[in-house]
Amino acid sequence: MVIFVDEIGPEGLELDAPVEVGLLKEALDRESPETGFRPMGGAQLKASLRRVSGGVLLEGRLSAPLVAPCKRCLADVRLALPVAFTLNLIARTQMAPEGLGPIEDDERAESAGSFELDEADQEFFDGKTIDLDPILREQVLLALPMNVVCSEDCQGLCPMCGQNLNEGKCGCEPKTVDPRFAVLKDVKLN
Repeated sequence: MVIFVDEIGPEGLELDAPVEVGLLKEALDRESPETGFRPMGGAQLKASLRRVSGGVLLEGRLSAPLVAPCKRCLADVRLALPVAFTLNLIARTQMAPEGLGPIEDDERAESAGSFELDEADQEFFDGKTIDLDPILREQVLLALPMNVVCSEDCQGLCPMCGQNLNEGKCGCEPKTVDPRFAVLKDVKLN
């Protein structure tokens, strides 16, 4: 989805656009297909773009329907991933280190300085068009939870036979603890 900066009027530009399931799939598969997150369908992006001092302020939100395996029992968990972001989009031609002309290519832009925490909400664009697809892919990845569980009281799988303990107990006998490690069973972790 490409936005032309000239389309952004003085009152701004409001977007209500579909996000295709292919874009979500590409975002989730690109980094690592082993994450287990899969899109169940597309999403709807609601965003506003406003021109601000040589750049564009982008505020967006969407809810991405995903399926992921429970980290304890491996059952599929459906979730609506909330994605909300605010980014300051800066034209590359506006950003120039002292003594150099405007930055026009990616190589010089990357070598222009180091990462600063207060610049974490900044993205660069070519000055004429804003491609929202890479921004959306990045924001979806940043919003992914570290762990997904089907319920807080999920008992997981039996380490011996693999039985889902939420569905019932298995016939495995508890493994005896090596006496050298027996004192560790009383250690309480926060």
